Amino acid sequence: MKLRIGTRGSRLALAQTGHMARALERLGHETELVIISTVGDRVTDRPFAAIGPPGVFVREIEKALLEGSIDVAVHSYKDLPTASPEGLVVAAVPERRDPSDVLVVDSGCWDAEGDSLPLSDGAVVGTSSSRRRSLLRDLRPELGVEGIRGNVPTRLRKCHEGGYDAVVLAVSGLRRLQDDGLSHIDGMREFLLPPERFVPAPSQGALALQTRDA
Repeated sequence: MKLRIGTRGSRLALAQTGHMARALERLGHETELVIISTVGDRVTDRPFAAIGPPGVFVREIEKALLEGSIDVAVHSYKDLPTASPEGLVVAAVPERRDPSDVLVVDSGCWDAEGDSLPLSDGAVVGTSSSRRRSLLRDLRPELGVEGIRGNVPTRLRKCHEGGYDAVVLAVSGLRRLQDDGLSHIDGMREFLLPPERFVPAPSQGALALQTRDA
């Protein structure tokens, strides 16, 4: 049976979907990846909250699923709103990876003696998440926290080129990209943020396979 799998076109989305496609192929299915552009991919100059209601990375994919142009969608579970649209269900959730966040720091701003975070005073951290912004300011009120958009490699590049001193990323996404061949960027270091202090987003680290409700 051939399954058309809907996915965003980012490197991380393709890595995640490719992993799921290979798993389905091992079960005897033929697969085809269908790349779908979402409003969250197209609008990169505004915070997520300014783009529209929750689901900016999934609405177009769910529409394609409802219309029958794809058979299954692979999402980062944290991108999904609480409830699926009528007619769709989350049919499977593969084994979850580390749900924690990681601080990726330019070595020039690394301060192992830093209070709570290994950052020099006044460092600028990039994040597009209001949750991460609030947690950073709670831990280190004097830090500069600025919005940043783009996929994981783009955010790492922006930090490496000096636009930010550090960025906060999901461990799971970074590791999936590293599994897929993302090269380590020289001059940058990682600090794992303990989830008991830096609370992850609900479902972070998990994938959701969404299908039509039988």
